[in-house]
Amino acid sequence: MIDVLVVDDDFHVAEINSAYVAQVPGFRVAARAHTAAQALATLERTHVDLVLLDHYLPDETGLTLVRRMRQLGHHADVIMVTAACDVTTVQAAMRYGALQYLVKPFNFAGLRAKLDGYTTLRHTLEGVGGRGETGQERVDRIFGAFRTADATARSALPKGHSAPTVDLIRRVLGQADRPLSAHEVAERTGISRSTAQRYLKYLEHAGRISLSLKYGDTGRPEHRYSWVAVN
Repeated sequence: MIDVLVVDDDFHVAEINSAYVAQVPGFRVAARAHTAAQALATLERTHVDLVLLDHYLPDETGLTLVRRMRQLGHHADVIMVTAACDVTTVQAAMRYGALQYLVKPFNFAGLRAKLDGYTTLRHTLEGVGGRGETGQERVDRIFGAFRTADATARSALPKGHSAPTVDLIRRVLGQADRPLSAHEVAERTGISRSTAQRYLKYLEHAGRISLSLKYGDTGRPEHRYSWVAVN
């Protein structure tokens, strides 16, 4: 398992990002922090592989925190997760060693693509040297790991399906206290019933939702859908 520290000054955002992380196979949230001081204290006492780091923290910026992490010998990898998207901040994040940069606001699919890319990078690093590659080939494969994962994530959905719509349905089903029908999904998401049925069929085949039948007074079963939590 990859242990993640979620750092965000907004308690609600930190909770949402943690919930996203928990849905990605192979990842678990080791801790949450809302200030740079809390983050450093957590790193001192808790094993952390990856830090999802906001830039705007109340006691110092995320970038200065990364620099202090390195000075103190903390080698956890960092993915910036922030609304700061000016060129100066992005360049500084690269110079300080952030592996990726995700701009707020984003959805589950956006974060999952970055986490999948991180998994790909770790697997690539573990496997370098065993394929008879030249030094340059190994380096190119390492640096291309995130790009390959991002391209795969973008092409994973069938034609005519969008990641934001999948994420919208995921949130509706995940927040529901019972299985929902296609009509209810359409009402709660604001999409048409036919679109809801098309996405639900795809997600069921992909193993992301479970289908159950509810029999009414007419004896005709109604399809009900539930989101499948990823362990």
